[in-house]
Amino acid sequence: MADVTAPATTGPQPFRVSRPDTTLSGERFGTGTPILLLHGLTATRRYVLHGSSALVRDGCALIGYDARGHGASLPAADPSQYVYDRLGDDAVAVLAAEGVERAVLVGQSMGSATAINVAMRYPERVAGLVIITPAHRGAPSPNPERWDALAEGLERGGPDGFLAAYGPPRVPAAMLETTMMVIRQRLGRHEHPEGVVAALRATPRSTAFHGMAALEGLDVPTLIVASRDDIDVEHPLAVAEEYRERITGAEFVIEGAGQSPLAWRGGSLSREIAAYLARHGSDLR
Repeated sequence: MADVTAPATTGPQPFRVSRPDTTLSGERFGTGTPILLLHGLTATRRYVLHGSSALVRDGCALIGYDARGHGASLPAADPSQYVYDRLGDDAVAVLAAEGVERAVLVGQSMGSATAINVAMRYPERVAGLVIITPAHRGAPSPNPERWDALAEGLERGGPDGFLAAYGPPRVPAAMLETTMMVIRQRLGRHEHPEGVVAALRATPRSTAFHGMAALEGLDVPTLIVASRDDIDVEHPLAVAEEYRERITGAEFVIEGAGQSPLAWRGGSLSREIAAYLARHGSDLR
């Protein structure tokens, strides 16, 4: 990978990046091939690889940060500025602050749309894409009222209010209690929940790219990590399959029938990413 400033150790290297309207909080682990981690809406940087350090051991530098208003990052000064173009600009600012010219972008859900936004607007900064459980179709959400209800639930009642607005997660009965516990834990990690409330209202109304046909213009090694609808209905398999069809040369992986989604298992997901990196080693420089 070209022109990378590597830290002296493989331990966590915390950083903060000042933006015109917020400050982003993150950390970097390891040395080697730079990988920028982009998390989903209401999540934090922890919820891309779920704490797995396997890629660090494989010779990668993991750069993760909390999106504006999430985790330890500050809310945007203007609550409308949680749109995908600002999220993409933030990602590029983090790369610049860390001295990285080009990186592999690994994004989950909202983070996957952000990764594609960066690849389309700043192609010179992107060596590869790992698109995990995409849901964005290149248009604003057709049901913004649902996101408004979740925002109001979180604003008025915290994690329990969010869950009340969300309703019982549509997962197998054996996974229901664990899924609700994970949602509560994830929402409890935000130092400024008002930022997440603003993001819930603004991000689904924005567009990361314009129409699914725009994906056909991507020219970068891409791995798509899908999930099955019987467990992860929020990230339809049909969307991931259309991404595969439209992105030239895109690779595709999904968990086996009856297994929990790859996106939820950091170690297994890291192995799939490591295999992708090995297959495209020279292309990612």
